[in-house]
Amino acid sequence: MSPAAAKRESERDSEAQQAHAKKQRTGNGTDDTMAAAGEIDEDLHSRQLAVYGRESMRKLAGATVLICGMKGLGAEIAKNVILAGVKGVTIQDGSACELADLGAQFYLTEADVDKNRAEACAAKLQELNPAVTVTVNTGEITDDLCKQHTVVVCTEVPLAKAKDIDAFCHANGIAFIRGDVRGVFGSLFCDFGPSFDVLDVDGEEPHTCIIASISNDATPLVTCVDDERVELQDGQRVLFTEVKGMTELNDGVPRRIKNVKAHSFELEEDTTAYGQYTGGGIATQVKETKELAFKTLAAAMEDPGEFLLSDFAKLDRSAVLHVGFNALDAFAMKNGGLPTPGSDSDAAAVVARAKDINDAASPATKIDDVDPDGVLTVFAKTAAGYLSPMCAMFGGVIGQEVVKACTGKFHPLHQWFYFDSIESLPAKETLTETELAPEGYRYDSQIACFGKTIQRKIESQKIFLVGAGALGCEFIKNFALMGLSCGADGKVTVTDDDVIEKSNLSRQFLFRDWNIGQAKSTCATNAAKAINGALNVDPLQNRVSPDTEEVFDDDFWQGLDVVVNALDNVNARLYVDSRCVYFGKPLLESGTLGTKCNTQMVVPHLTENYGASRDPPEKSAPMCTLHSFPHNIDHCLTWARSEFEGMFEKSPGEANAYLAKPEEYATAARQAGDAAARENLEKAAECLLTSRCSTYEECVTWARLKFQDAFHAKIAQLVFTFPEDATTSNGSPFWSAPKRFPHALNFSTDDASNVTLIRAMANLKAELHGLERPSWAADDAAMADAISKVDVPEFKPKSGVKIETDPKATAPASLGMDDEAIIEDLLGKLEQVRLGFAADYRLSVIEFEKDDDSNFHMDAIAGLSNMRARNYDIPEVDKLKAKFIAGRIIPAIATTTAMATGLVCLELYKVLNGAKLEAYRNTFANLALPLFAMAEPIAPKNFEFKDMKWSLWDRWILEGDFTVKELLDWFEAKELTAYSVSCGQSLIYNNIFPKHKERMNQKVSDLVQTVAKMQIPAKRKHFDIVVACEDEEGEDIDVPLVSVKFR
Repeated sequence: MSPAAAKRESERDSEAQQAHAKKQRTGNGTDDTMAAAGEIDEDLHSRQLAVYGRESMRKLAGATVLICGMKGLGAEIAKNVILAGVKGVTIQDGSACELADLGAQFYLTEADVDKNRAEACAAKLQELNPAVTVTVNTGEITDDLCKQHTVVVCTEVPLAKAKDIDAFCHANGIAFIRGDVRGVFGSLFCDFGPSFDVLDVDGEEPHTCIIASISNDATPLVTCVDDERVELQDGQRVLFTEVKGMTELNDGVPRRIKNVKAHSFELEEDTTAYGQYTGGGIATQVKETKELAFKTLAAAMEDPGEFLLSDFAKLDRSAVLHVGFNALDAFAMKNGGLPTPGSDSDAAAVVARAKDINDAASPATKIDDVDPDGVLTVFAKTAAGYLSPMCAMFGGVIGQEVVKACTGKFHPLHQWFYFDSIESLPAKETLTETELAPEGYRYDSQIACFGKTIQRKIESQKIFLVGAGALGCEFIKNFALMGLSCGADGKVTVTDDDVIEKSNLSRQFLFRDWNIGQAKSTCATNAAKAINGALNVDPLQNRVSPDTEEVFDDDFWQGLDVVVNALDNVNARLYVDSRCVYFGKPLLESGTLGTKCNTQMVVPHLTENYGASRDPPEKSAPMCTLHSFPHNIDHCLTWARSEFEGMFEKSPGEANAYLAKPEEYATAARQAGDAAARENLEKAAECLLTSRCSTYEECVTWARLKFQDAFHAKIAQLVFTFPEDATTSNGSPFWSAPKRFPHALNFSTDDASNVTLIRAMANLKAELHGLERPSWAADDAAMADAISKVDVPEFKPKSGVKIETDPKATAPASLGMDDEAIIEDLLGKLEQVRLGFAADYRLSVIEFEKDDDSNFHMDAIAGLSNMRARNYDIPEVDKLKAKFIAGRIIPAIATTTAMATGLVCLELYKVLNGAKLEAYRNTFANLALPLFAMAEPIAPKNFEFKDMKWSLWDRWILEGDFTVKELLDWFEAKELTAYSVSCGQSLIYNNIFPKHKERMNQKVSDLVQTVAKMQIPAKRKHFDIVVACEDEEGEDIDVPLVSVKFR
């Protein structure tokens, strides 16, 4: 983007912001982010609702939170809690802003230095969510202040004061959280009182099992259908429904299970006197409340209990840091501040104090060594450091603990968590007082950990950030605070082809509602430069893919230092991964799903690449299950979305393809003459011949008849073909689990759900044909009257109808049609009707959009799905739940995103330090449990031949415009026989083809262009080929990709 364009974009953003502010001041209109009293703005919080649910969101909306300390960590916590949607947040801080605060506090600027920190950042925090009341307190933390809040969070509060605050909170039913970051070390403590109920320990959907049999025994065996494994655990309780025969189990009483196997479990209940099981039944896990008792901070300091571990390579680290943080607090109280960065004497004093504390500890909590491998010494030397990535990570974790305290949703931390990323630091010998001394500017808090040398390197980096959504916003904020690419030689290139939507605002914190519709990369860039004007950043709106390799060309990739992915789909990640492998660039990868996150470090020649391991493909339901035998709401919703896309997108799209070029379309259909061509033509004919509407009333008729066909006629035909007592070829019941016997629906205008579905379908049909929607369409009585006038013919089942029952089938059963004859007939009819259209007549193709509640898309899909569910006695769902499933919404919350990006940026320091493999960490975390699993990345697979070694990171580069013979000779010199050379999908040379010998003296560069049809851009100096080789004994050798630099 040119400077002029950037200036215009900034001016437009400023004008939108001013207009929004004026609307707020004058009270004209209503702010979209403000929901009505007691209501949840589902458009804003849809992704968060998918994680927490309505009940927890309502509890959040009634909670008030006090956050003490508005340095970087306090701001991160406040940001996450405000985005979550609590009722109110009080930010407390009595201190003035210092220049070094700007290294981690993203809502402070140089103009705020010497101003109160809380007052300086309050307005920007308020902008995050106008529905949350943000209050400032610059006084002391008093009992009166604490008792006004549901949760009290303390950062930068001395231990003695924190103990007093916690004691009051513990006695008065107020949740207390204390967290601090010191350099690359962090501490977190939670006290939710003497009795706290966890209503849902993990947030997962209750597991269900479809029952196949239940025995009449003292300890009955329950077997389940073998479609899926039983995910229950011993000791859990389940609720039985729909059991036939042994109906005693349908009494609504939860029952405990044991001896859980892959497809069975036992009941702790005698069923010998119960009725004999005859069929059906579902067992559903009961999510049970768990009661926790918390100790006060004072008690937990003396007897900490078990620590939450993050890294099993550091089993004893938490106990050391428990003593270390205590000693650091004592040092600060005695000396009026933290140790001088790099000071040997101050570090020795902290270690000595730690030894005194440890000596006085009880035998059960005493540790053998307070400074193993100099960990506590490094801790003390760098404790004055204050890092943005650590604040982001702990801000995410603490923000989630606040949500738990307000809602009882998910298992709280019980009670201590210590973390360090000591591997991120440079070598110990470089941590000198001179190297870590402050320079009087905004990065001093980072210099206090890494020194001036690393800081200069940070500022000169060339970074490619792929994606500017939730992860991207957090990353670019961290980059600005760290000073990454803020030097004269540094540059961040950020690209994202998406624009901002309302649902983004609950977690993509750099965006505001006046940014809706604008480019994400541009808005994120403007917001990041407001944090640090020195950030050199170039925003682009290009998707990173093979189609944009002219934009992101060889020179671009070769000029990068690090690539950071902030993507939301696997295919894009795999492509970026392949580029990083090809050009030998570090790739920092991360992803989130609700409360879960993972990070993966891809470092040239040290680790395997992202694409080296893949998740198994998601299991999809067989076609016959979706079409005729659904047994859960997911099947119904998948069917409903498929029907929606067929009626309003695919069929109209096919009709438009015909209308655009009728002669070419007809020629292609006749030439194909197969079932696929017939089916496509039938789609076009359905829109233009059989169901074309010219009035809104005709749209209502079409919708009513669609209802009759889908939910009455087809079901009546199904139960006629397979009655309830039908058997299979081996004599077993046809309608056995997991099949559910359906019943046909009878439409009623008295059923609001029936009328709502017809209205949605009719409105969409009218939009498809460009028809005006009459005002009466919104009136229930008028709509019911219009529907009642539709003449619905009586359905009579037919014998001999073929219904697919094979779960392996991927297409509808063939009816032995004469495809060519049908194609010819339809083309003739279409030609006749086309003559009556204007030349530019087209249908309005409707693409599914889940996030616009005014477009009737979700009304239609939810209605179709629920009628389908009603056919099969499957529990129906509301429109929001339908949106989650049919819209394939990825659950997302700000806390997980912040934590993930913090972890990745801690790994970025390691890349800049040139760390060894054992220093890096891949992480899987689940904030709901909470759980951290950190592990060293896997090294790449290495290959050896003779004295050569290589891995996936290597390419063999040949300099010169080789002939085929010269290429083969090059390999022969390495004692390898190259028997095949390919480029893309084309074979350039293979020694089994005699004609290929004629190519021996031809240039390989000519062959890749003439045979492989490769177009080599003028500025590209090389091309790539794959060479298959064997050794002297005829064994295949996997050699690296070969690049021929021919220009």
